[in-house]
Amino acid sequence: QVQLVESGGGLVQAGGSLRLSCVASGWTFDSYAMGWFRQVQGKERELVTYMQRLDSTPYYADFARGRFTISRDNRGSKKNTLYLQMNSLKPEDTAVYYCNAASSRARILEGDYWGQGTQVTVSS
Repeated sequence: QVQLVESGGGLVQAGGSLRLSCVASGWTFDSYAMGWFRQVQGKERELVTYMQRLDSTPYYADFARGRFTISRDNRGSKKNTLYLQMNSLKPEDTAVYYCNAASSRARILEGDYWGQGTQVTVSS
C-alpha cells in the first residue's frame, strides 16, 4: 500500500523556521517527481515546490524562493524521505502543507499520491 505521511508542522512565530518531513512507503519513489503544496481553508491548493528526481533542480513558487528548500533523501534509514525546510516564515505561510508524488513532472499538479497534510501556523 502506497503511503505518504507528513510530519513537522506546528506553531511558530514569524521569522522562525520549521522543517517538514514526508515519508513515502509502499513503493520506490526514485523516478517520481515529489512536491509540496499548501492550502488555506476556503482557498485552492497551491504548489510550493517540487523536484523531479533526486538530482534535479527544484522548482519554487515565487513566494517560496529564497526562503524554502526542498530536498530528498534516499539513503539508509532516511530512505524515501522528502523534506521542506522553511525559513523566515510569515503569517501568510499559515496553511495545511501536503506532499505528493507524481509519475512524471507533467502530473505534479494532479499528483498520483498525496499525504494527509500537516498544519503550519505562523503567529505574528
